[in-house]
Amino acid sequence: MTVRVGYFPHNNSLFVLRHTGILERRLPDVEWVDLRNLPSKPPVDPTNALPTLHSDWLFEDGGYDVIGTGFTPPITGLAHDRDLVYIGISGPRVENGRLVVKAESGIDAVEDLRGKRVGIAHGSWQTTLLLFALDRAGLTWSDIVPVDTDVRGGGGELVSGTIDAWVGAYPGLAEIEAEHALRTLVETDGLFSHPSLWFTRRAFAENNAEQLRAVVEALQESDAWIEAHTREAAQFFVDDVERRGGTASLDAWEAALRGRPFGIHPVTDEFLDEQQHAADLLLANGLLPRSIRVRDAVVPEIGELVTADRAAV
Repeated sequence: MTVRVGYFPHNNSLFVLRHTGILERRLPDVEWVDLRNLPSKPPVDPTNALPTLHSDWLFEDGGYDVIGTGFTPPITGLAHDRDLVYIGISGPRVENGRLVVKAESGIDAVEDLRGKRVGIAHGSWQTTLLLFALDRAGLTWSDIVPVDTDVRGGGGELVSGTIDAWVGAYPGLAEIEAEHALRTLVETDGLFSHPSLWFTRRAFAENNAEQLRAVVEALQESDAWIEAHTREAAQFFVDDVERRGGTASLDAWEAALRGRPFGIHPVTDEFLDEQQHAADLLLANGLLPRSIRVRDAVVPEIGELVTADRAAV
């Protein structure tokens, strides 16, 4: 059977796997689906909703069977009645990004963001980081003005003054840091673990155990390759940006990849507690349509599979 794997640069592991040929050795009929080429969905209002793109395409024609994203999309999918299940998680990515302002902004703490425009790549980990930071400071989502920005473009908006604060991520954050003085309001470290994660449809997991095992094994092998050949892996990202008419620094991409954990782990109670806390806060702040129980998306057999494959690697 053909297994459809979704990918895009923001999930580094799947993006590199797309270019190595490692999965094809296990699944010759794999079909790669670039999320950026799928039809776009109508934008949502970041004050009261979350985009459902990543989970939607697990269940719609022309989409995929497996996907990897940041922290928030599986929560969103579950709240929209998508019967998805976790495959695994990465280690903490606490060096990946943080909440920043311009040094001369006069904004010294999260409490000063009341009424301010805050840029986020809405719907992924940036939304969760900002919400966790606001909650810790005694603020709510309605106390700020969330602005949905491109992961890289948000830096330009911060510099121009279009937004007052930005949840930036590397390597885009490095470009802004090199030219402008920034103040960090919140580090990711100490706020939440911010892993990458992978998920699928429950029906796919239940009916295609061998294919799912092949994907996990290939990701483990490819991630080990990234750690041993980081600059070569970084070149895939630079080439992609240049094919699309942009420019990118190989050194910046290499540094970004070296700062990230690779390898897939089974979901843990600590991770699930973070997911549940995020889901509860998203609901309380009007961003989810209903309450969820994230542990309903855990399949013990998948955890055993991931654990066995980690031991094999």
